[in-house]
Amino acid sequence: MRETLYGRNGVYESLRAGRRQFFHLALADTVRATDVVSGILALAEGANLPVERVPRRRLSWLGDVNHQGIVLEAGEYPYATVDEMLVAARQRGEPPFLLLLDLIQDPQNLGSLLRTAEGVGVHGVVIQKRRAAGVTPAVVHASAGAVEHLLVAQVTSLPETIKGLQAQDVWVVGLEAVRGARRYDRADLGGPLALVVGSEGQGLRRLVRERCDFLLQLPMRGQVTSLNAAVAGSVVLYEALRQRDAAR
Repeated sequence: MRETLYGRNGVYESLRAGRRQFFHLALADTVRATDVVSGILALAEGANLPVERVPRRRLSWLGDVNHQGIVLEAGEYPYATVDEMLVAARQRGEPPFLLLLDLIQDPQNLGSLLRTAEGVGVHGVVIQKRRAAGVTPAVVHASAGAVEHLLVAQVTSLPETIKGLQAQDVWVVGLEAVRGARRYDRADLGGPLALVVGSEGQGLRRLVRERCDFLLQLPMRGQVTSLNAAVAGSVVLYEALRQRDAAR
């Protein structure tokens, strides 16, 4: 099955990562030469990828998306396994650092979380197969192509995945503003860690929440009572990175 990736950063990072099969690259005739465009063309040449200049209107079939005049026909996203993530952690000589997403459905939120996850150096991201957004072209675009460099696993049961990680001495920490949750900056996040972020509006499902070793919350001083999933998750991911760096 083939997918159509679009946008300069998403296409560039996909080609740079080289994890997919590539079939065809189309550039609108109005696209100007920039560093990113030059990089895309150089990567396409290195991959012996056919490149076609087309009238911009030819790309209108993509619909209301910001394709920026660049479209790449590629193979499906290569999902990984949780075991591969743990192997990656061992190969880097680091304690496991994972992000688990409980039914995140908004492609923009998913893309933003994936972009942060790649930026802080997580070893992998786990998402649900059903009732959750997968790695679609829209998510690749929202992540600015960062997901192309990440190990992402789709699992049938997040609670069972949590149980398996705990059996391998990974602490599983949920982000949920409930009574008894610890402040995110007062918890030990420097060791083997899997952070669980819940869905927009619903938070963590009961079984997922109960399986966590402990819960975290962000202090809120304004009139609103929560942040969106991508912002809240990103704050905690960077706190975990700070602690991990300090522990080295």
